[in-house]
Amino acid sequence: MNTRIDYRNASPDAFRAMLDLEAGVRRSRLEHALLELVKMRVSQINGCAYCLDMHSKDARAAGETEQRLYLLPAWREAPFYSQRERAALAWAEAVTQISMNEPSDALYADVRAHFNEKEMVDLTLAIIAINGWNRLAIAFRADVGGHVAQPVG
Repeated sequence: MNTRIDYRNASPDAFRAMLDLEAGVRRSRLEHALLELVKMRVSQINGCAYCLDMHSKDARAAGETEQRLYLLPAWREAPFYSQRERAALAWAEAVTQISMNEPSDALYADVRAHFNEKEMVDLTLAIIAINGWNRLAIAFRADVGGHVAQPVG
């Protein structure tokens, strides 16, 4: 598939705003591994090959296991995720699919049991950011496969 628009160059101010949001998420105290799982799961839901390629490489470079990446679509049945990760993944799915169902009070309460107020906002902004990146990459057919993971640190 051919790239439709290079959105980075077509609208540099808007692209910078997205990068600023992403930088804010990275500055949060949320665990890098948790953020990569959330980015992967949201990208799976949205069907974003560009972001799946990027975040699977980044997760592996940061030490994530193949097993946890492969089983991510079935995280509810797999015993390899912490309760905090499970709460984040459930929240990520609910926020990503918000047009179909409003996140329930029960889900919110479960997530709040694992995340304080700041972390909840940071997690939600991370979900918003990856949904935005997914939509840019899918709509403009970002070139898939060229991402090279950088060491975390």
